[in-house]
Amino acid sequence: MVTWDPAPRRAEDSAVTLSQLMEVTDANVLGNVHGGVIMRLVDTAAALAAMRHAGGVCVTVSVDELSFLEPVHVGDIVTVKACVNDVGTTSLECGVRVEAESPVTGRRVHASSAYLVFVAIDEEGRPRPVPQVLAETDEERRRRREAKLRREAKLRREARMAHKEAVKAARAAEKG
Repeated sequence: MVTWDPAPRRAEDSAVTLSQLMEVTDANVLGNVHGGVIMRLVDTAAALAAMRHAGGVCVTVSVDELSFLEPVHVGDIVTVKACVNDVGTTSLECGVRVEAESPVTGRRVHASSAYLVFVAIDEEGRPRPVPQVLAETDEERRRRREAKLRREAKLRREARMAHKEAVKAARAAEKG
């Protein structure tokens, strides 16, 4: 049973780092690591960060952005870093950075970035409240500000789409 603790939690306390060697079974037809493999690691790390912050089960609601910046190669060590950027009442936005490093040359690249939204759920599968996030560093405050901007932009997009559908329905009703 999840006991909700309303006390705010520090952003750094949600941080998760996963590292994994990319193998031949992770490759696509071009010989690079398949994007789906990276996506799975991103979702796993972000979910762990969300659950760590919420103190219980969280489910993925959306992948707001996932950008592949550099290819990842078989033999690279992939490091995935995730943390909670901001929270709503029951939702959490997690930011994820993926780096790939060649263990032979030491070359490290920023391979991917992502923003995912999760909802904390209770034992019956219903949304439940999450604690506020304490952003203590300049970087954490920047991530929180940017998360709020993404959320506002998403709400505006959803409102525009709802308006568009309402207009479409009204016009269809008029034609009758």
